Amino acid sequence: MNKKAKLGEIVKIAGRVGWKGYTVDDLREEGPWVIGANDITTDNRLELAKAKHISREKYDESPEIKIELNDILVVKVGSTIGKVAIVNRDIGEACINPNSVLLKHCKINPSYLYYYLISPAGQSFLRNNSSASAQSALNQLTLKEMLIDIVDDKKQENIASTLNNLNSKIELNNRINAELEAMAKTLYDYWFVQFDFPDKNGKPYKSSGGKMVWNEELKREIPEGWDVKELRTEIEIQRGISYTSKEINGDGIPMINLNSFNLDGTYKSDGIKKYSGKYSEKNIVKSGDLLIAATDVTRNADIIGRAILVPDYYNEDLVFSMDIAKIISNNIPSSFLMMLFNSNHYHNYIKWYATGTLVLHLNLDGVNRYQTEIPSADLLKQFDDFYLPIANRIYMTAKENQKLTELRDWLLPMLMNGQVKVKDSTETELSMAAEPHEKYKTTKK
Repeated sequence: MNKKAKLGEIVKIAGRVGWKGYTVDDLREEGPWVIGANDITTDNRLELAKAKHISREKYDESPEIKIELNDILVVKVGSTIGKVAIVNRDIGEACINPNSVLLKHCKINPSYLYYYLISPAGQSFLRNNSSASAQSALNQLTLKEMLIDIVDDKKQENIASTLNNLNSKIELNNRINAELEAMAKTLYDYWFVQFDFPDKNGKPYKSSGGKMVWNEELKREIPEGWDVKELRTEIEIQRGISYTSKEINGDGIPMINLNSFNLDGTYKSDGIKKYSGKYSEKNIVKSGDLLIAATDVTRNADIIGRAILVPDYYNEDLVFSMDIAKIISNNIPSSFLMMLFNSNHYHNYIKWYATGTLVLHLNLDGVNRYQTEIPSADLLKQFDDFYLPIANRIYMTAKENQKLTELRDWLLPMLMNGQVKVKDSTETELSMAAEPHEKYKTTKK
């Protein structure tokens, strides 16, 4: 039988209401990291891509909140209370900001504690025990009283190892996809921004002396023979389905929606909703169709205008929501348009066509009015032939990650409550209390 222990008996909980005199002036372009809620992903991983840096003076002021290997971060204030991350790699000098606490010097397996905190039982406590105030907050005294189910050391190790292995595979797939996306972007920039596409002799066009001509509309030089057009002459735009909450009830046809877009313009397979209302043929999308985000609920225009291609692993029809527009083009491959729409230059242009008080909405006339150079048909086909296999690999890897995530999220509470038991950390065999042939189901958090 599992025993219980208070969190305050297992770890040292370190946090600060805030530094004396701590302001944005203490932030730096480099130096120790200062990490908080924005640096923990929705699936409870530490992501430092947009993390800030703190001055050396402020970093050394509070040694108790300096981050060490195997420390666990818990968000304690705001709308993201309960997000958790474990420091499972060397991140260099770092500390936390006032919206989080550190769990340090763990007396049990730190990975086991991390998984317990992100399990349904752990999340229920973290999210439901905040104090009511102008901004929800999780009191550190309350956090100390949180009861943790403790199994013996061997079981802790086995549970942590099983879930770590799944997470490691998911993270590896994420790195592979990031490298593939970077490869495609590099080629796009090389060919269509730097104009070093292969000439008739297979050499880089501009670097090898290919003729460039001044274009008055774009106010820059472009390769000789390329057209310059407004996109309205090349594309047709269709808006998605307007729906009510009653029509999103878990039944019906899969619907791609705003949740299907990552901020970097890549497709998010777990964002699909189910739509039970009426739709027509023009509302259906298929593999390879190009969709753009026409709404941004964050109000900072990060996702406005970003584009995705519908992946080819769906074996059924899909529709798309009113927050999205479909781009149809007969002459320009969707792969080229997707890279164009996700480029920094285009994004800096299109975000000014987004307006709204609570939610930003994109004026699609901005898409139609965008003026750009159009490469030759042969060059566009070469790029399409290069990109599509990469896109398919990215989407299939993302689909594998979706299945791995579903398995992990199903296993997590089952392992914690003993319904699934790991026989040995060196084996993958699981002993299940459930029916042996019953398909696993995801656990909603």
